[in-house]
Order: sequence, then C-alpha cells, then structure tokens
Amino acid sequence: MALAPAFLDELRAHVAVSTIVGRRVKLSRSGREMKGCCPFHNEKSPSFFVNDDKGFYHCFGCGAHGDVIRFIVEQEGLGFIDAVKSLAQEAGLELPEQTPEARERTAAAQTLYDVTAAAAEHFAVQLRAASGSGCRDYVVRRGIGPDLIAGFGIGFAPDSRSGLRTALASHGDARLIEAGLLVVPDADGGRSDAPYDRFRGRLMFPIRDPRGRVIGFGGRILGDGQPKYLNSPDTPLFDKGRTLYNLDRAGPVARKSGRLIVVEGYMDVIGLSGAGFTDAVAPLGTALTEAQLALLWRYVPEPVLCFDGDAAGQRAGLRAALRALPLLEPGKSLRFATLPPGQDPDDIVRNGGAAAFDRVLAAAEPLVDRLWRSETEGADTSTPERRAAVLARLDAHAAEIAHADLQRFYRAELRDRFYAMFRRPERTPWVKGGRALAAPSPGVLRAERPDMRTTMTVQVLTACLLRPELVDAAFERLAALRLVDAGHAALLAALLDVATAHPDATAEAVRALLPERAAAAADALRGAYRPGRGNLGFARAETPTDEARSQFIRFLDALLADVRMGDDIAVTNAHFRFTMAEDDFTAVRRNHRARAELSDSERVIGEAAG
Repeated sequence: MALAPAFLDELRAHVAVSTIVGRRVKLSRSGREMKGCCPFHNEKSPSFFVNDDKGFYHCFGCGAHGDVIRFIVEQEGLGFIDAVKSLAQEAGLELPEQTPEARERTAAAQTLYDVTAAAAEHFAVQLRAASGSGCRDYVVRRGIGPDLIAGFGIGFAPDSRSGLRTALASHGDARLIEAGLLVVPDADGGRSDAPYDRFRGRLMFPIRDPRGRVIGFGGRILGDGQPKYLNSPDTPLFDKGRTLYNLDRAGPVARKSGRLIVVEGYMDVIGLSGAGFTDAVAPLGTALTEAQLALLWRYVPEPVLCFDGDAAGQRAGLRAALRALPLLEPGKSLRFATLPPGQDPDDIVRNGGAAAFDRVLAAAEPLVDRLWRSETEGADTSTPERRAAVLARLDAHAAEIAHADLQRFYRAELRDRFYAMFRRPERTPWVKGGRALAAPSPGVLRAERPDMRTTMTVQVLTACLLRPELVDAAFERLAALRLVDAGHAALLAALLDVATAHPDATAEAVRALLPERAAAAADALRGAYRPGRGNLGFARAETPTDEARSQFIRFLDALLADVRMGDDIAVTNAHFRFTMAEDDFTAVRRNHRARAELSDSERVIGEAAG
C-alpha cells in the first residue's frame, strides 16, 4: 500500500521526533539538538542526537539514522504502514484511502504546488510592475522594507477579473479553481460564465506549510471594499484550521528562543519580524483550533497569545483558554499578553520600538490567571448563592482538563484563591486583663508537615550525592518532586542533568560537575551528613545496590504520596473554613486519618531501611 508523500510530510510535521524518541530515551538539550544514549546499541556516553528542525535522529556511535516513522519501525517492530497508522492516530490525522482515485488526488496535489508557486511569483512581479505603484506606496507607509517583502514573498493582485487566469493559462482553469485561485460564478449570476480571479485589488501574502511550500494566500483590500482580508478557501493543499501563518520561518527560531508569539494577522507578524521578533505566527482569520494548539506545542511548551485589551480581545483570549483546557498536559500551557487598548503589535513596535513590545510580553499572564479573572472580575458575590455559582464555574473549568493530576492542581489553585477572597479574619479570644492571646489553630486544620517533608527531602538528596546510581534508578520520581527550597531545587535539577549526561559518574565526579549554586547546596548536605545517625539504609555504602534502589524507590513513593496528600488536605481545609459544614469537616477528618496511615507506612519504611 503506497502512501502519498504529501501525507507523510504532513505526518512528520505534526509529530516531533523528540516526542517519540523521548519516550524511550532520556534526552537532554545540547545546543539546537537533543542528545541521549543510543537505543540501538549499548553505550555509556551519549552519542545519539535528535534534531526536530530537520526531522531526524542520528547516532555517531553505530550510525543509526532516520525519521520519526523509521524510529517506530525499528523500536516497536512494526511494519511501515502500521507505524504510520500509529503516528497518524497520535497526530489526529486520518490515513488517506488507498484507491486509484486517492492516488490521482495525490498526483494532482503535487501539481497544485506548482500552481500556487507560480501564482506567488506572479503576484510578486505585479508588485514591482508599474501597476503596483499604489500598493508599493501602501507597503512603504506601513514600514515594510525590501527585505521583509522578499522574505515573506509579499505581492500584489491587480484589480482585474482575469489577470492571474491569463498569466497562468498554461496550468488550466481546472487546476486554478482547485487551488482556490479562480471562482466559478453562479449559473445565473455574474457577467460571464467564465471563472474569474478570486483575489483582485489586494496586497497578497503567500501562506506556506512548515516546509516552506506555498499552499494558499491571504489578501488585504487596498482602498474601500469588503471583506478587508480574504483567504484562500480550503483546498487539497490548504486547511486554515490546521495552518499557522509564518510557521515555516518562526518555528526554527522558536525552538532556539523557547518562545512562540501568536498574534492576530499577517501585518502583525510582518511588523514584529521587522522589529526583530521573528518568532511570531498568526491563525488565519479564525479562533485557534485544537490542531493549531497542537502545532504550537510542538515548538514550545508555553506559547504567548497576544490579544487586544478591549472586551472583544478579552473574549477571544478566554475562548482560546477554554479550548486549550482539555488538551493541557504537564509542562504544556499558554500565556496571555494583553495589548494596550486600540493598539495592535504592529502599532506598538512602530511607535515604541522593540522595548515596548518586550514589556507587553514580560507582563503575560499564565492560563490559570486568565481563567480566574474571567470568572471573578466584576462578578456579583454579594450572596452565598452567587458565590457558589462562581465557585461552580471555576470547578467546571478545572473539570475540563483531561490530565488527572493537572485537573486536581487546577481545582486546588482556583479554590484556594476563591476561599482566600471570602475567608473571615481569625479573631483572637478575649482574656481577663484585656490581653489578647493568639488562638491556637486546631490540629485537624494543619495541612502541611514542613519539618517531616524537609527531613525526607534532605535524606533523598544526600543519598543521591553519596550513591549517584540511585538517581538513574528513580529518575522519573525525582523529576516529579516539587522542592520549596531554592538551593535544594537547583541541586536536584543539576543531579538529573548530570545523570543524563554522565550516567556512570562516581560521587566525586558528580560533585565536580555540579554548577556553583548546586555545589554549595551539595556541600552543605554532605557536611551535615553523619553515618548511622538518623540516616536511612539506602544512603549507606554497605547496603547492596539492588536493595538500596528498592528502598530508595519506596521511600520516594512515600514522599510523593505525602505531597499529594498535603495538596488534598489544603483544599478540604480551605473549604471547611469557608463553609463550616459537617460534610466538609468529615472530609477533613478522613484526609487526616489517611495521612496518619501514611505516616505509619513511612515509619515502617524507615525502620526497614535503617
């Protein structure tokens, strides 16, 4: 069964090689690429590299080389078609039918690329021609110089019903219609039954796929007329819901900068590019779709969406936030930058330069803040019923998130903010003599055990320093830890990096490889370590490696469970303080009993490991 090259190209564009490889190989950033130990042969030092920009992996040790499809074939033992089916399902793409008609459509699509490329060249020539002088004047007024014109392929469609049709007559009307460049008039409408040019009297913007091939056009009217912007219709090459303007140029830049800016339209993208912001893209006249969000996340974990500060802009931002909720995953979210009222990004950089837009980006808020503001700013919370309605809407937003842990964190965060808004100030009891003594917090309302958690964290980090092999054994669990102490957090991050790059490093070698801040935290922990005094067995040199790894993993599981339990208790405590209801008090008691049982299991683990 043969598959169209165009479909395979689209599949490769939708699924990053690092995403698939990263499920089997621990990858770390190395310049523009990612590296890890090769899955095709045994090695101790990483020589296996993944390049998402170019779409391939390569091992300098054994010579293994290929794209994302080949990796699935080699690693999972699937046939080519089965590997493509698996990746297509993940990317949300439908496998094209393999019929003679489908093969004809594939051949036609290849021809359509020639048609759209020829149309782009025609529009570029018209901009330079005498008839394009008015359009050139407009371009100059908008601050678009020759480099931007050439880089974005900007052109001009004269106000003629047959200019393009005549220029591209060799391709035939049928192909021009299929490419969306000609319009077929209604049988009883128009002055002629002949097809006519879709784009007339417009500044033209070629729309390219991630490989840089022209697949459609956008046109801005020059002078009066509607619509102001006109896009190509959906064609075999162009689907506006799956396409982002300028992704072919902005994508590689975004992978290096770690930032991808989403603005409203073509002129915003071009204006920002002229000011040095070459990592900007735009949807094509519609709200962001799920497919476009998935495209953005292929390049950066938190794209920045820019919206106007007026009511319409705020509504658009909320729509994007709500559409993203079911798709959120750990490390994948959105940030929202609000523009000054009445200004678009192009206005900002033209009037205030790059620094002005930098300030807009620096003030971007996370998705959770946008949700919170949308439901609480201006909300009437004067009665219990209205407050309950706000809380119900916040809970409903959190419930849209498919990822269980992320849903729980969002619900806890939104509820914490809500209860903080309405929490009554705690009163201190009156005592004889007029002295007020602080009322002790009831034990049932204590959510956190910072001393216990800090002690366990110190034991974990100390063990990793003394026995680096434990890091590799529990890499994913360690990566899931959320450490409050900045020094401890820096040390943990450095230990994970060292384990990725130097999996067999000794304790002394690990210490030498730590950056300054992490090294300071490591020295403090090593200095406080006293063998045999309150330390668990997995940290001791005499404990056999397999036994130490088993104890360490059980201990980490207990620590992670304690963190999750603390989050749950914080939510139920806050709810009980707000409602003082019997059911909520029961939930508080139930959580604390669960924590007591967890403490018993921690004690048993400690005794067994000691």
